[in-house]
Amino acid sequence: MSFSRLNKGKRGFRLLLSFSIPVICGGVIMVAAKSTSNQRQPIPNDVTIDKVFVDKSDRTLQLLSANQVIKTYHIALGDSPVGHKQQEGDQRTPVGTYTLDYKNENSIAHRSIHISYPNEDDKKQARTRGVSPGGDIMIHGQMNGYGYLASINQKYDWTDGCVAVTNDEMDEIMSAVKVGTPIQIVE
Repeated sequence: MSFSRLNKGKRGFRLLLSFSIPVICGGVIMVAAKSTSNQRQPIPNDVTIDKVFVDKSDRTLQLLSANQVIKTYHIALGDSPVGHKQQEGDQRTPVGTYTLDYKNENSIAHRSIHISYPNEDDKKQARTRGVSPGGDIMIHGQMNGYGYLASINQKYDWTDGCVAVTNDEMDEIMSAVKVGTPIQIVE
């Protein structure tokens, strides 16, 4: 059978596919938009975010003001998310209370805020095991140049121990959170 005859037979299937995919995807997009419409609301300018709370098991990051949840984001974590970060390369996100100690506009991901891991206890624990505690744990957006993949990436744990959100969410977090804000990360 020649390629042209094979190609003719598939033309109807491709035509059907070309009409059905946008309809299917459009329905999915509309459902997603409805379920997250409350998340599209901007954080009011008069609200001061005084704490960031990350729940690893729920895959959420929350911005709080006076113990009230202002905004919740879905997150992706490290490839091996269960447990406290023990050492460099374990691909875990630390558990504990830290500080968001600087912002990085020139990150390898779309913007980032550094988490003050390792603290003195983390360093001491690593020394007793004879390993490096690691570092460079951040809240960040998607890897530069790959923001368009966020709808897929955010369904999986893909970082090396950081907390990842979409680029638009990272822009909002960067605007709302000041350096020095505490972050609590729980299992």
